[in-house]
Amino acid sequence: MSATGSAVRSMSAIGTAVAVTAGMLVVLTPAPAHAAAGANLPFTSVEAEAAAGTGTRIGPDYTQGTLASEASGRRAVRLDAGRRVEFTVPRAANAVNVAYSVPDGQSGSLAVYVNGQRLARTLPVTSKYSYVDTPWIAGSRTHHLYDNTRMLLGRNVQAGDTVALEATGVQVTVDVADFEQAPDPAAKPSGAVSVTDKGADPGGQGDSTQAFRAAIAAAQGGTVWIPPGEYRLTSSLNGVQNVTLQGAGHWHSIVRGSRFIDQASSSGNVHLKDFAVIGEVTERVDSSPDNFVNGSLGPNSSVSGMWLQHLKVGLWLTGVNDDLVVENNRFLDMTADGLNLNGNARGVRVRNNFLRNQGDDALAMWSLNAPDVNSSFENNTVSQPNLANGIAIYGGTDITVRGNLISDTNALGSGIAISNQKFLDPFHPLSGTITVDGNTLVRTGAMNPNWNHPMGALRVDSYDSAIEAQVRITGTTVTDSPYSAFEFVSGSGRGFAARNITVDGATVNGAGTVVVQAETQGAAVFRDVTATGVGAAGVYNCPYPSGSGTFTVTDGGGNSGWNSTWSDCSSWPQPGQGNPDPDPDRNLTRGRPATATGSQDVYTPGKAVDGDANTYWESANHAFPQSLTVDLGSAQAVRRLVLKLPPQTAWGARTQTLSVQGSTDGSAYTTVVAAKDYRFDPATGNTVTVSLPSGTTLRHLRLHVTGNTGWPAAQFSEVEAYLR
Repeated sequence: MSATGSAVRSMSAIGTAVAVTAGMLVVLTPAPAHAAAGANLPFTSVEAEAAAGTGTRIGPDYTQGTLASEASGRRAVRLDAGRRVEFTVPRAANAVNVAYSVPDGQSGSLAVYVNGQRLARTLPVTSKYSYVDTPWIAGSRTHHLYDNTRMLLGRNVQAGDTVALEATGVQVTVDVADFEQAPDPAAKPSGAVSVTDKGADPGGQGDSTQAFRAAIAAAQGGTVWIPPGEYRLTSSLNGVQNVTLQGAGHWHSIVRGSRFIDQASSSGNVHLKDFAVIGEVTERVDSSPDNFVNGSLGPNSSVSGMWLQHLKVGLWLTGVNDDLVVENNRFLDMTADGLNLNGNARGVRVRNNFLRNQGDDALAMWSLNAPDVNSSFENNTVSQPNLANGIAIYGGTDITVRGNLISDTNALGSGIAISNQKFLDPFHPLSGTITVDGNTLVRTGAMNPNWNHPMGALRVDSYDSAIEAQVRITGTTVTDSPYSAFEFVSGSGRGFAARNITVDGATVNGAGTVVVQAETQGAAVFRDVTATGVGAAGVYNCPYPSGSGTFTVTDGGGNSGWNSTWSDCSSWPQPGQGNPDPDPDRNLTRGRPATATGSQDVYTPGKAVDGDANTYWESANHAFPQSLTVDLGSAQAVRRLVLKLPPQTAWGARTQTLSVQGSTDGSAYTTVVAAKDYRFDPATGNTVTVSLPSGTTLRHLRLHVTGNTGWPAAQFSEVEAYLR
């Protein structure tokens, strides 16, 4: 499983996002250049905090491990016993699904009232499938605090009717309710082999495993029919190929079992459709195949119309799954991933699915053993992945992530992650063209407890190797990111480059800190990126490790609302903090990106801005002139430079001939201080002070060295810049 070290509160039938502000419903409209992002869903969700009732609203909160932070919209309603929340039904419906949480170790029920009349049936609620611990994943805390419970109402309700939920015998936190018109049970297809004819028990008491196996064997080339009822399976199916397994609809045909198909290979042509598989997985055990599908369905297969719940993973796909289509399914309450293409997937299409409350990446491609190729995640709706990313692409060739709606990531995840994090070998890094188009990200990004600073709504991560693929990010809408909109990082801390990136046509409607969070060397071009409601500054540009290189942010035109730069790489901006007032006594170069025309061995440019006078940069020998350039991050009125060599007496006195140059754009440089000789003498600390003329403003500081009497190269242990 893939937790990185890894949009919208309510989803309507047409995939628009409904947010709640001051108790009112607000429709969030994606960028007009693209169709509405997300899945076309058969239900409409209503947030509990937008409903009437006698409960207590909680949130918003972005703190890892709290009920509010894991809730849709970061808000929910707490019901003590006897308290209720009353929803106004937004559409004709006969069924409801409720996302909820109860205290650890407790169970109970929600009484259901329709237009004030209490129903005989209740909605069961339990903590059995919640409160998951994964201590082997660094930075994780107890998570997966919510669960889903559903029922057929037994009657039709109309738009404007009320459905109230009342806590009975236990405190219940209600997050969101989904209302839908569940269709009547479908009829048995002609010629299908029914599992009940092979002895399956639709009452859920007997073990129906052998009956399912017998029906599959008898129906080769045809259809296995799963009539309305509940069927208990005690072990997984294998050898499934050249067959369709079809139910009467996922509200009617229900399989109870934590492992459905487990097989390393298949000749393919497997079609799974229109039934529910609801498991009993209460913890995450990565070595156990507690999945709906574990392994391969083979080529030309499909999964559609399924309700998958309480499993470890919905589909953990290895082996051959060429041209697989996964569409129109619901993935709820997995303790790990919703779906993971685990290498060797070619031409796979995952589209129009709904995923809520996944315990790791909701949708992932992981190119282990072989690359995933020419595969896509399109028009899916992902809500509340509570440990990692909404969508994660770990390696692969020519991958597409298009038209998805992702909301409320938590702990170790972004809305979308495009990454070279390998986890295991042999891994196949990103290659070809990675297309990230028309996605909407709402309240995505999270505070990473391992890094002690946050991840952006959309993250490009050169974790284990440089990104050489062409990464094309277009038509992105970022709404209410708690931190940054776009992050470029090497999450391992080794500073691999993230390059060949373009960001075109993005709209940022609220970012708690910055629009661009650049933390590794590399480059990206931004065109037509507009931002409003930016909390701290437009750009945070502080590659790590210090001195490892620079990240070049190129303005391709049409950008607005984010032209400022965070000026202090020694501190991380907090949401809404604003750019700090410059401290005139602070060294502006410390920790800033540094480059040079050349260097010797380990004496790299970053050693001149690392705050340690005992380490130093040394240029190539016998190759004057040489220069060292430091990017201060923003234009500064520099008045004084302090240049140092190591203070040890072994560094004999020497004179370096140098000039000071400056630039505001990193391209055109002017001479600030003309060339002259500067004597470095250990008797006076091997330190030289250079005063800059009044009125000097520069972002890029360059020392241009033409001679050194003590060594045939330019040398500096520290280059410091001050405002006074």
